[in-house]
Amino acid sequence: MTPHTSEFRALRVYKTEQGMERRVEQLPADEPGELTDGAVRIAVEYSSLNYKDALSAHGAPGVTKVYPHTPGIDAAGEVTASSDKRFAVGDGVVVTGFDLGMNTAGGFGESITVPGDWVQHRPPGLSARDAMILGTAGFTAALSLMAVESGGTGPEDGPLAVSGASGGVGSLSVALADEAGWRVTAGSGKTSAAYSLIQVGAAEVVSREELSDGVKKPLLPARFAAAIDTVGGDTLAALCKSLLPRGVVSACGMVGGTDVPVSVFPFILRGVSIQGVDSQSYPAESRAAVWQRLAQSGATRRLEEAGLVTEISLDELEPYFDHILDGRVCGRVVVRVLGSADLED
Repeated sequence: MTPHTSEFRALRVYKTEQGMERRVEQLPADEPGELTDGAVRIAVEYSSLNYKDALSAHGAPGVTKVYPHTPGIDAAGEVTASSDKRFAVGDGVVVTGFDLGMNTAGGFGESITVPGDWVQHRPPGLSARDAMILGTAGFTAALSLMAVESGGTGPEDGPLAVSGASGGVGSLSVALADEAGWRVTAGSGKTSAAYSLIQVGAAEVVSREELSDGVKKPLLPARFAAAIDTVGGDTLAALCKSLLPRGVVSACGMVGGTDVPVSVFPFILRGVSIQGVDSQSYPAESRAAVWQRLAQSGATRRLEEAGLVTEISLDELEPYFDHILDGRVCGRVVVRVLGSADLED
């Protein structure tokens, strides 16, 4: 599939006196300018919706500084031009993280131009659509599980908890952890997602309140050998206090708050540790191994079978920005970018 020769479509966000305005527009093919040394131009077949995309679409200054802008921190498609010898026209590639969709035009456009260091070849057998079911969420989930593993904790040591399990990172974390042999306790504020999370791989599903119950106490009964926290705030604090001796929690989210009310007790009395996860600036040279691990997993199939994948077109994006900010999205939203209008006709 190739982009239009003279134009391409993109969702553009404008900051006006009346507020933020969003619309899908036709842009000239040379909009990104000349292909500078080391740059790669990609026809975007699929993208995905992330919390950060909604923040950019709503004008959050901490995400995007200059408008008009095209959000989309994930993109998968084919190379259409390259001045980087590592990539040739027709290569299937994926881009996640770095500055894509923040202050660099992102995956909600049919064409992007980015530095070659941001680009990864898609592993054989991984379609553009499956790559975007994974996207930044899957990449973060894989890094979170790797952070737990690097702390020396394994499935034989006890169960693993996942907070915010019905979200993108959370649901993929459940799938990957179950595949790795963990007995997974999934915590979610959405009771309607319980059956889907069991299908994905959770051994049990508990409420968000149960995971953070007793957070004001200095220590809680030791329940988990490890945890992947996508929430932050009180939930992260409670998980730290609920870990078994030498347990590890990987922290990768902050929708529940940036302050973590925890004393030193879990760290000096039980020897637990927190591993921070930053998928945006993860080293380019180490990304291929993570993508290979994701491609070999059955995570995308699990989410599809559990009904946790929603596919929409570029033209259907608008209401989903509010949906994800309001916590009304379960699993992953995959955005069909290139050819959206054609497929709807």
